[in-house]
Amino acid sequence: MIKYISILLVLLVPLSSFAHEMTPTYPKWRISSYEGLLVTEMQMFNKRYDVEYYEIAVLDEEWNPIPFVSSYKIFKLDYLGKINFEIYIREQDKDKVEYVCSRSKMRDKKAPGITSMICSRFE
Repeated sequence: MIKYISILLVLLVPLSSFAHEMTPTYPKWRISSYEGLLVTEMQMFNKRYDVEYYEIAVLDEEWNPIPFVSSYKIFKLDYLGKINFEIYIREQDKDKVEYVCSRSKMRDKKAPGITSMICSRFE
């Protein structure tokens, strides 16, 4: 019995996956200090040792991009690093926005790797 459990553990350990985290899960827009713009604050944490760069996107319910402003749309985030960032949109786009997503960017396209995409959804 112990032999089977040991074999099962050996097989399952390499299958564990690591991704990045983005919070809050359900962000909310608030009025910014800039006229006609709304803002939300997000935080990311990188659990992937093989990825250093991430791209941010704001999308509608059909996954079409919506214009937004942030300090960086692609930024560097070291392994086990954390970053806080703000996203600004026009007030007129508020009802169109469904998701804020972050996607890992692989540096070396030839190296095997899996990109991860994490999305937070607006209520």
